[in-house]
Amino acid sequence: MKVLALLGSTRKNGNSEYLAKKILEGTDHTLVHLADKHIEPIVDLRHDEGGFSRVDDDYEELVELIEEHDVLLFATPLYWYGMSGPMKNFFDRWSQYLRDERFNLKEELTKKKAYVVISGGSSANIKGLPLVQQFNYIFEFVNMEFADYMIGAGVKPGEVRSDLAALEKAEHWNALFR
Repeated sequence: MKVLALLGSTRKNGNSEYLAKKILEGTDHTLVHLADKHIEPIVDLRHDEGGFSRVDDDYEELVELIEEHDVLLFATPLYWYGMSGPMKNFFDRWSQYLRDERFNLKEELTKKKAYVVISGGSSANIKGLPLVQQFNYIFEFVNMEFADYMIGAGVKPGEVRSDLAALEKAEHWNALFR
């Protein structure tokens, strides 16, 4: 089983990345920092006669990585009660690539399992639930299985190491991915 981990944080070695790396230890995986990729924001042309135009950025590389992996692990901090900007740009571009005839992205996504890691501060396990629902709607739209999620508690880098429930779940997922 090949896992593609898409990290949405703009901070290196933050809490969502820590949990993702715990999950991935010893697995066949690819880890991508979305903030390190050049991903242009969506220019919504889905209702224009010509449709979407090609965009010169790194997004097609990500679509190809999705095709090569069985499991998609989305890891994001809880930013203003939602996903990070890089993660949101990533999903917004699906509007373009679900229509791109060179790829069969929607069909490919139906073959994948999605897991979500969220990290946040005060009461993140409650305040992060609307974000879990947003991920659910996204995956439902493309008929991709939403296998599970976790919400880790931590603001400053490393604080999530005290969240024993999140660490236990990370170990469980790690065993599933081996």
